[in-house]
Amino acid sequence: MQVDLPEKRYYGIGEVAKAFDVNTSLIRFWEKEFDALKPKKNAKGNRKFTPEDIKNLQLIYHLVKERGFTLEGAKIHLKENKQKTLSNFDIIQKLERVKTELIKIKEQL
Repeated sequence: MQVDLPEKRYYGIGEVAKAFDVNTSLIRFWEKEFDALKPKKNAKGNRKFTPEDIKNLQLIYHLVKERGFTLEGAKIHLKENKQKTLSNFDIIQKLERVKTELIKIKEQL
């Protein structure tokens, strides 16, 4: 899944939810369930996600929504095979970017 977010230091929960096309409640739920997600909170309690948090969210979204893992299964998979999962996920993202570029070139012909 391609996430279209501008280059920033922090992203609000609304921006993140819109980019992933999910409700903000799902992101808050995932924050409680997965230890990898630790957004910064200001005095009011507003969550600010860093680019590292966005990468972790992409990985969680890929495992849960695209590959069909349960939450427990995704937690176990991340704990046991985090490095292998990250490398596979990076390869998948690069291939998806190449695919979108090739589709754009094909449409221009």
